[in-house]
Amino acid sequence: MTPERPPYLPGDRAPEAEIARMIRVDHAGEYGATRIYQGQLAVLGRGRARDEVRHMGEQEKRHLAAFDRLLPERRVRPTLLHPLWHVAGFALGAATALLGERAAMACTVAVEEVIDEHYVGQAERLGAADPALTETILEFRADEIAHRDKALEMGAEETLGYDLLSAAIKTGSRLAIWLSERL
Repeated sequence: MTPERPPYLPGDRAPEAEIARMIRVDHAGEYGATRIYQGQLAVLGRGRARDEVRHMGEQEKRHLAAFDRLLPERRVRPTLLHPLWHVAGFALGAATALLGERAAMACTVAVEEVIDEHYVGQAERLGAADPALTETILEFRADEIAHRDKALEMGAEETLGYDLLSAAIKTGSRLAIWLSERL
């Protein structure tokens, strides 16, 4: 009798390890998003942008709460970089808000575009292996897309140096994902 082969190739992470990695990085990302919005709220004055940022931040807190529950349920440790994301997220939010409302919105667009790609990739890799997690990821992705669309509507692309600012934030976001998956 031949032992049954695992459904992955040698050198690949076991499906459980891949799912743990997804939960860890998504928890870190949602935490970072809450900190970005907290940083923006600390700087932005009254107005439409502040109201939108507050609304987006509340949705991110809901996403974070879901991943806060998943960590112990799935026995996944949070990223070791949590303290770094605490400071970096707030600093990014405050810095972009100091550049103005449109720059704060440009930050949202850049981050949410990276997260959209990230969540799509995760949902594709999960397939039917974990329907509950896939559903959560796709639900949160829809919120992230709505955040991006609202930020575009509010003039994000009119920010002076938009392309440069967007590229820098996207690069930082991709690096944060890569690091949080591994550490």
